[in-house]
Amino acid sequence: MNVNDIMSKPGCWLGEAGPLSDIVISSRIRLARNVAGYPFLSRATHSQRNDLAKFLRERLEGSRFQSGFTYLDVDELDELSCQVLVERHLVSRQLVEAKGARGVSVSDAQNTVVMVNEEDHLRMHVVGPGMQLDELWTVVNELDDSIESEVDYAFHPRYGYLTACPTNVGSGIRVSVMLHLPALKLTGEIERVLRAAKDMNLAVRGLFGEGTEATGDFFQVSNQVTLGRAEKEIVSEFRSTIVPRIVEYERMARQALLDEKSRALDDRIFRSYGTLRHARTISSEETLLHLSHLRLGVHIGRIKDVPVTVLNELFLETQPAHLQKMHGGGKLTGEQRSAARADLTRQKLGNA
Repeated sequence: MNVNDIMSKPGCWLGEAGPLSDIVISSRIRLARNVAGYPFLSRATHSQRNDLAKFLRERLEGSRFQSGFTYLDVDELDELSCQVLVERHLVSRQLVEAKGARGVSVSDAQNTVVMVNEEDHLRMHVVGPGMQLDELWTVVNELDDSIESEVDYAFHPRYGYLTACPTNVGSGIRVSVMLHLPALKLTGEIERVLRAAKDMNLAVRGLFGEGTEATGDFFQVSNQVTLGRAEKEIVSEFRSTIVPRIVEYERMARQALLDEKSRALDDRIFRSYGTLRHARTISSEETLLHLSHLRLGVHIGRIKDVPVTVLNELFLETQPAHLQKMHGGGKLTGEQRSAARADLTRQKLGNA
């Protein structure tokens, strides 16, 4: 499997529907681990990075859990291929922008990933559509156990798993959900929700994680503290308290818009539909915003002839690197990308 093979599939987190998928786009659980006897990457020499990458690749490819996985040497990938992996949420920007030996092991279904030499020696994550945290915890825990049978992790009896960033010390777990919150944004209630999240020691980021804005009304919510808390405790809190509360707020906001501002809401939805069906040039940011409104329209029953799967495909295929890959891999100017993006959205929505 190569990057072109990866692009031929929609990706599990967008290609399927999951529990609460009208609001919860995807769930993800990530574990950070380091190998005992090696320094953290910020202190590692070039030679040590090479040794780590070779050592971990051999252990991953030999693991019973890694059947159906492909290992990609990120240092040998071109820039466009790396950006495709970022747009698909398979790797972080930090892995792509790092220097030296590093790689990623990706499952055929694109739902399980192990990054080598990102911020930590190992970062493994599993992702699924909708709200599936319990199921994902089972998978990532088994993956962790499988790798740990081959690798001696850096572990302290008092502090737990040792990580490059102090906020990950302990269990090393990061639980996150991708949420679509257009009604909270439209009603102006999103700031109250974000303040409440901060008070609960939650991190709120944009579509592409750390350092990105919430484009198109998409927000990633994740825990910030792992020390002194068991993995299952954090997973349970997200499943039973945090996510249901945000989902409830969004549903209340949607109902308020339907009850009090239905004409204005319909106008916004159908203007977005019209723009996407008729625009001749359109930017990534504008496309995501209009797709967000259209997705809301589908889920509240205003738009009946557009499958959510088509919108999900457009979320990925209209991103810059995907567009350029689909046009032969040549570098398109911003104007050319805007035109190609508009052509693609008209074609997809015209055939829906």
